[in-house]
Amino acid sequence: MAPVSSATDSTHRAIEAVWRIEAARLIAGLARLVRDIGQAEELAQDALVAALEQWPQTGVPDNPGAWLMSVAKRRAIDQIRRRERFERKQEEIGRDLETRRDPSEDEFDAVLDSAEGNISDDLLRLVFTACHPVLSTEARVALTLRVLGGLTTTEIARAFLVPESTVAQRIVRAKKTLTKAGVEFDAPVGDELAARLPSVLEVIYLVFNEGYSATAGDDWMRPALCEDALRLGRILAELVPNEPEVHGLMALMEIQASRSRARTGPGGEPILLLEQDRTRWDHLLIHRGLRALERATRLGGARGPYALQAALAACHGRARTAEETDWALIAALYRELAAVLPSPVVELNRAVAVSMAYGPAAGLELVDALAEEPTLKSYHLLPSVRGDLLVKLGRRREAIAEFERAAALTANERERALLLDRAASCAEVSAAG
Repeated sequence: MAPVSSATDSTHRAIEAVWRIEAARLIAGLARLVRDIGQAEELAQDALVAALEQWPQTGVPDNPGAWLMSVAKRRAIDQIRRRERFERKQEEIGRDLETRRDPSEDEFDAVLDSAEGNISDDLLRLVFTACHPVLSTEARVALTLRVLGGLTTTEIARAFLVPESTVAQRIVRAKKTLTKAGVEFDAPVGDELAARLPSVLEVIYLVFNEGYSATAGDDWMRPALCEDALRLGRILAELVPNEPEVHGLMALMEIQASRSRARTGPGGEPILLLEQDRTRWDHLLIHRGLRALERATRLGGARGPYALQAALAACHGRARTAEETDWALIAALYRELAAVLPSPVVELNRAVAVSMAYGPAAGLELVDALAEEPTLKSYHLLPSVRGDLLVKLGRRREAIAEFERAAALTANERERALLLDRAASCAEVSAAG
């Protein structure tokens, strides 16, 4: 019996892989037909259950995505017939059906297949619906990962270290909110697209950042979330190829993701940027990022916040060693970014760049100017940066207090350990001196 169990496990792994790849396209196509994300996801889940029941016996079909869509379509037909709402559905999914008689499955398939013919449009509609501004940021992230990323509620909860019930409630409320608000399953165009695009970009970058630098928990990084964000960003870049900020975001994520292998040591401990082994950086991702940045530049217009952050990342990506980094250019780019995206965090990063370009005293002056900024009161990187600059100025006793305060503020265990180690190192040097 062992070989049977092994074969079943192999099929289940194949189904999981197929689902991760096909879920977004499947839900997008179905949502266009039934005009409801919740119902589309239910139909897709029904098809997934059917695959789990049948594929272990029959094997994975040659075109698994088409198989799932076919099953989901027929379930949609059954629902329409059971609810006796064909007249309304006729108007929504097949205006070319002119009679009111009960259609054959072949006629239904003809209408549905024509709807499947523009998968790119369907995905674009799904992206902008899941990231609609009517939803809270948390709801947008959860719904996007669910319907576009193909993640389960359990996986989303684990990734963001929140209870599974919380994620489930966010997704349910998001679907209800979209329905109640009468949000159309349509891709915006023109001025409306420009107005709603930042919401989509924000969600994708939030997902990436949570994977790149986990805000809480025992892990410094969660690579799977970075991969999900990159996949979503690449889909969006194909769907709206003439939007500079989309390519700016892709450039930023590709270049940042290139450092992933070098950001942790053998035991999972964090390795900071200037201490990383750059031979471990993924130069293919850097190349992709630089190409995306060039594309954003070619499209013209004023550089937006993502393109500017990508330009900053490119300064590091192009430097073969930490010593070759052009810190004066980075400081200038941060000044430009601060004009486009005023933020105390941007000013804190500019202070670091200024310290590297013009000395720690110049950087500390900028950091101290942020000391009373209310939004940074609980931001652990403020005392962390101040501690670094104090160390460079030889003021280690003051640095100890800053590193300890930063350690108390962070919720990430790896980062806390790193900060406490730095405080201990300062104490040892001070004691020896």
